[in-house]
Amino acid sequence: MILFKNVYFTYGNGEYILKNINFTINKGEYTAVVGENGSGKSTLVKLLLGLLSPTRGYIKREWNRCAYVPQRFESLNSQFPITVYEVLDCYRKVLHIKDKTTIKMCLDNLKIFDLRNHLIGDLSGGQCQKVMIARALLGNPDVLIFDEPSTGIDMPSQMELYPFIHSLNKDKGITIITVEHNLKFAVHYAMKMIHVADGAAHICTSREYVQEFLHHKVGSEPNV
Repeated sequence: MILFKNVYFTYGNGEYILKNINFTINKGEYTAVVGENGSGKSTLVKLLLGLLSPTRGYIKREWNRCAYVPQRFESLNSQFPITVYEVLDCYRKVLHIKDKTTIKMCLDNLKIFDLRNHLIGDLSGGQCQKVMIARALLGNPDVLIFDEPSTGIDMPSQMELYPFIHSLNKDKGITIITVEHNLKFAVHYAMKMIHVADGAAHICTSREYVQEFLHHKVGSEPNV
């Protein structure tokens, strides 16, 4: 379970980026965090991950292991000569996982075992996304957080990616949290939506989100 209670956050300039945020994400839920650029989505996720501390309020995190899937390999130069297998093996060592067969299992789950000896810099956006997910799954997380998973990948890759993310939630019981700009997939797969705007967070089901934004025109209409 993840709980935000009366959470406020400022970077120290006196202006609150987030104000009085209250929500609960229960174990096994699929939640999408949406909102315009600059609305505070990234700040909210950094608070969720513990990378930032709230200025006021309380955050409770109950998980065994949380994994984060960024938009891209931010810490890895695409020109660096490292293979897919080596990337996962390095992370396996960081997690102190002794069994190397976990790498093959994760690559097989993403159907990219045949890419194991390919250089990261030679992969497409969709292939890189799968490698990052495989890396995240190495640690057998119970919470998995994605930062705009469809960024930089083509539509066929998106059509393959989102059902897989959904299967991680439905079949394996992993709690999924995605920061989204792709509202079409968000409302289709997520159970819950957290819409961030003007420092506040509006929490509802995906069905309520579509009805409210399309029919009552609260904020800007999503493209669904």
